[in-house]
Amino acid sequence: MPGVYPGMFPFGGTQFGGIPGMPAQAMTQQATRHARRVYVGGLPPLANEQTIATYFSQVMAAVGGNTAGPGDAVVNVYINQEKKFAFVEMRTVEEASNAMALDGIMFEGVSVRVRRPSDYNPSMAATLGPSQPSPHLNLAAVGLTPGNAAGGADGPDRIFVGGLPYYLTEIQIKELLESFGPLRGFDLVKDRDTGNSKGYGFCVYQDPAVTDVAIAALNGLKMGDKTLSVRRASASGQPKPDQANVLAHAQQQIAIQKLALQASGANAVALGGMGFPGLPMMGGMFSGIGGMSPVETPTNVVALTQVVSPDELKDDEEYQDILEDMKEECGKYGNLVKLVIPRPRDGEDVPGVGKVFVEYSDTAGAAKAKASLHGRRFGGHSVVAVYYPAEKFSIEDYGG
Repeated sequence: MPGVYPGMFPFGGTQFGGIPGMPAQAMTQQATRHARRVYVGGLPPLANEQTIATYFSQVMAAVGGNTAGPGDAVVNVYINQEKKFAFVEMRTVEEASNAMALDGIMFEGVSVRVRRPSDYNPSMAATLGPSQPSPHLNLAAVGLTPGNAAGGADGPDRIFVGGLPYYLTEIQIKELLESFGPLRGFDLVKDRDTGNSKGYGFCVYQDPAVTDVAIAALNGLKMGDKTLSVRRASASGQPKPDQANVLAHAQQQIAIQKLALQASGANAVALGGMGFPGLPMMGGMFSGIGGMSPVETPTNVVALTQVVSPDELKDDEEYQDILEDMKEECGKYGNLVKLVIPRPRDGEDVPGVGKVFVEYSDTAGAAKAKASLHGRRFGGHSVVAVYYPAEKFSIEDYGG
C-alpha cells in the first residue's frame, strides 16, 4: 500500500481487523482525517514516504509541536512522485495545525510548501481541535521565523494573492489590500535565503463580507508585466449563495467602470473609482504601473484552460473519467446545466480542444466557479478560468 510502512499504525500490528473497537476507531480517524492531514508541495526529487515521515516527525519534536505524547507525530504519508507533493497525516488535529507553521522549511535542500489540503473543512475542524499553530512553537530550532508561514492568515475566508510584482514592498501590498477593509492577517511569502518576496501571499479580512468584493476587484488586475491572481485559498471556503451574488454584482460593476475608463482614454486606474463605498483613492500607488487589464463581463458560462491536454482526451475511457471528474468538481459551485470538453479528431482542427466549457443556470454559479478554479493547480499547470460568451456557447462555437 502506498505510503504505508511498519510501525505506522500505533494501535496494533495490522492495519485491518482483529482489534476490539477498531471499527469505531477507524470511523473516528476517517472523520478527522481532513483536519489531521497537511499538504506538502515542492518536494525534492529523491523524497519518499519514509524520508518525509521521518523528517517531519523529527521536526515536529524539535519545535515542540507534538501534543499527543511520546512517539512520531506522522502516522501516514501519501506521495505523488510525478507532481512532487505529499499528504502527511498527523496523529491529532492539534499536531496538524502546528505543522502549518512549518511552511517554507528546508527539506533535503529545498524549501517546501505546507498547506491545508483542498478537502480541509475549517468549520468542522474548529470543533475537533485548534486550527492555528501554537504560539509557543520553537520555530527558530529549525531555522524558521515566526510569522513568515502562510498559516498566519488562515481560516475559511483566507485569500491567495499571486502574481505580485517583486518590487512592491510589504507595506504597499497591505495598502492595496486594506483599500477594501482592515486585515485580520497578512502573510507575504518570502525566500528564506534572500528575504525577498516570492510574488505571492495570503490575507484574511476582519469582515468576511469583504472577501468576495476584494477578490472580484483584484483578480486580473494588471500591474506592469504582472497580472494578479486572487482567489479563495481553499475549496472548503467557497462563497455562500449571498456572497456569490455580491461577487457577481461586484464583477459587473468593475466591467462597467472599466468600459467607462476605456471610453475616456484613461491609462491609470485608481481603485477608488470602482464604486465600492469607503474605498480610498489609490492612484498614487499605481501611477506608471500600466493600468488595469480589460475586465470580463460576467456570463453563466466559464471556460477553463490548462486543465487537460489533447492527448488525454483521445482514449475513450480516460475521456469519460475526465468528464465525470469535471462534472463532480464543477457541480460544487452551482446548478450545472452543461459541460463540454471538445475532443481532438484525426486530420481535423477542432476548436476548443484542451479547454473545458461549463454552463451554469445563473451567473452566481459561474462566478463561484471562476473564483474557485482560477489559479488551481492541475497536472502541474495553473488553471485559467474566464467567462465565455453565452451566445457562442449556445451555438456550440468553442473557438473563442
